[in-house]
Amino acid sequence: MGAAPEPVPVGVVGVGHLGRHHARLYAANPAARLVAVVDRDLERARAIAAEYRCEAFDDPLALVGRAAAASVAVPTVHHREVAVALLDAGMDVLIEKPLARDIQEADAILEAARRADRLVMVGHTERFNPALVALTRAVDAPRFFEIHRLAKFSARSTDVDVVLDLMIHDLDLILYLDGTEPVSVDAVGVQALTDKVDIANARIRMASGCVANLTASRISSEPVRRVRVFQSRTYLACDTVAKSVERYHLELTPGAAPRIRHDVLPVGEGEPLGNELTSFVESVRTRAVPAVDGEQGKRALRLAHRVLESIATGPGAA
Repeated sequence: MGAAPEPVPVGVVGVGHLGRHHARLYAANPAARLVAVVDRDLERARAIAAEYRCEAFDDPLALVGRAAAASVAVPTVHHREVAVALLDAGMDVLIEKPLARDIQEADAILEAARRADRLVMVGHTERFNPALVALTRAVDAPRFFEIHRLAKFSARSTDVDVVLDLMIHDLDLILYLDGTEPVSVDAVGVQALTDKVDIANARIRMASGCVANLTASRISSEPVRRVRVFQSRTYLACDTVAKSVERYHLELTPGAAPRIRHDVLPVGEGEPLGNELTSFVESVRTRAVPAVDGEQGKRALRLAHRVLESIATGPGAA
């Protein structure tokens, strides 16, 4: 039996609300070794570093020579600047969703990755949610998606609108599960508590003929994460808050009346972000293409901007 591989030295850039969870999970992951955290608020970085026994810096380039890879969990407006600097310095990066503010910035990141022959993974954490993993296994040829993603209001992530903040998770999901390109997008959205779109609904038709109806809001009294999938003779209902997946299937038996069979699908364990970071570290170690690579992140970003364009030019636009 061979020796276990050496832990991958990693860092985290941005240890605010989400980045501190990256630090926590890397520190607990035997496949990784958290060497440093970086934040422009050096005192915050030092507090996190003291908790997880690593170094603290206020400059991302301080990771060079210390870490092989890093999570980029800074606000979206800084993704390009930080990611390109780390890639140019020879590091692999996991960038929190969305990949960037726009396609031009996304292309700059992906070009830097190609230039340096480094890996880019995008933090579409829902791909690693055990309930959605169970759902994915049961999806074959979806015909209709109904997805609701509602969250309590938080001042964080208001540098982007709800489409880039929340709905992009589900845009990535339908692209992944359907596998074809969107052919039409019809969306509406409104501002409520911020100067950006806080509530949005999009109806998207895919080249396969599948239709997705998506609603996202960051103004809700309680979190709601429900994904419903309709396919031939089958209805699937996934609730990621309750961590449950139910399946209803129409059984047709010659000579007998049709009947609906209901079953509850088994859902695995694990924190979605922890599962994602484990996948990223394994890609860094083996040099395998990440489960959600930069091109997939760019594809979701492109669709998100089509939703935003539809909102901006629709009947209710200002």
